[in-house]
Amino acid sequence: MKNIVSYPLSVIFYLFFGLTLLIFHVLQWLSFNLFGYQAHKKSVDIFNFFLLRCLNIVGTRFQYNNAFKFDPDRPHIIVSNHQSMFDIPPIIWYMRQLHPKFISKKELAKGIPGISYNLRHGGSVLIDRKNSGQALSQIKKLGHYICETKRAAVIFPEGTRSKTGIPKSFAFNGLKTLFEACPEAVVVPVCINNSWKLQREGMFPLGVGAFLKLDVLQPLEVKDFEIAELIQRIEKNITENLELD
Repeated sequence: MKNIVSYPLSVIFYLFFGLTLLIFHVLQWLSFNLFGYQAHKKSVDIFNFFLLRCLNIVGTRFQYNNAFKFDPDRPHIIVSNHQSMFDIPPIIWYMRQLHPKFISKKELAKGIPGISYNLRHGGSVLIDRKNSGQALSQIKKLGHYICETKRAAVIFPEGTRSKTGIPKSFAFNGLKTLFEACPEAVVVPVCINNSWKLQREGMFPLGVGAFLKLDVLQPLEVKDFEIAELIQRIEKNITENLELD
């Protein structure tokens, strides 16, 4: 039954998804150019709230579990597993107090209303995945940025999405560069479950009835660990909290 209804629901989803991208592209432009960063940031938060509502059309439910308090006067590094493109809106919305900024491939910097504009103007960095030197330079730049602004960097150290929910090994260099660029940061491990089910069949049709969960795990101080030990601990904590079915 889910397979049957997934087609019409996906069509409706993409209709509202596209309208949301277009409307908030305009609102972001106005916010950024007329009122600056804070107004633009607020428009991005609301944009992602409505992206979550679009996902409700295909029966997606969300659960955000966080037992920890964040210090707004500290920089944070959010480290998460990566299961689909739909991991990003709940991170932006539920963790909005941290002002999350992303490490994104440069191809996303143009051609996608709303999303491309935010990547170019919202504080995120764009990397060339074929040029490791450029990529690490941009990650270092983001580390310095969050140290200065007390905001948050988001990194998906698997490097690409896991299409089955089974995590790939964490890449070392990106995390190492970010930790070295901002040694006073608090690391916030996040475990994402079930978003891969939305893209089980690719971009169309979307999976129906996914229960997408974000679990914030025990925050860790960069300065309290050797970098290799810290990366190993983060990966272990996230992997142990994955629901594989």
